[in-house]
Amino acid sequence: MSEIPETPTPASDSATLRAPAARPGGRSARVRADVVAALLAEVTEKGYDGLTVEAVAARSGVHKATLYRRWSGVDGLVADALTASADQPWPLPDTGDLGEDLRRITHEVFAVFTDPELGPTPTALIAAAQRSDTGAAALRAFFAARHEQAAEVAERAVTRGELPAGTDGAEVARAATAPLYYRLFVTGEPLDALTAERAADAAALAARAGLFAAAPALASRTATPRATATRTVTPHTTAPHSTAPHTAAPPTVDPPATNHQTPNEN
Repeated sequence: MSEIPETPTPASDSATLRAPAARPGGRSARVRADVVAALLAEVTEKGYDGLTVEAVAARSGVHKATLYRRWSGVDGLVADALTASADQPWPLPDTGDLGEDLRRITHEVFAVFTDPELGPTPTALIAAAQRSDTGAAALRAFFAARHEQAAEVAERAVTRGELPAGTDGAEVARAATAPLYYRLFVTGEPLDALTAERAADAAALAARAGLFAAAPALASRTATPRATATRTVTPHTTAPHSTAPHTAAPPTVDPPATNHQTPNEN
């Protein structure tokens, strides 16, 4: 396996969760950016159980009535933080080799989530999202959007002739990152650089073998039942037919700024 690349500056990982940049002159966009930044700070410090609309209002400087009107409550705030993060640009690696591209993606996931300063925020936000239907739906949408974006690395590989035509690029990205998220959020096992590299290499190997063919191509590969074998028998002796058995062949988070301005209606 190739040597793990140097840890990149975690600026745009597939699980990156950050507050949206305020658009110049857009008051609504600035309010949203302030609220999302406050939400990220609060959930990092207090977790889902300690999250309140009043605390987000105080930290963001946005009146709680506005928060209730636009986001309904903490679950809506958590969901919108994920939506805002999914909208952020994500420059993908383009090394000219699928395996290396996937290793850089998985290593970035590893680098962000194990960073003592950056890791707590995406970890806390994902944990909070799993506590409500609204948050869980936003989390699924977030990862689906990231996988669709990451599909580009596989699409380039198809163009280069490195992967078979019809490869589902989103499935390749999902397969590469899923083992990392499984350890992070299911088993709680330690996550290390070697695990990140192995996950990428396994996904690349499977993709080259054609295991991520899009649904129509995959359906055409379905095995047909084997023909029934008939045993030759001697005269006056009937032997039963024998049928051969057929075996069907798983945010860089900018440190959220704390705004101490007096809450005001927006």
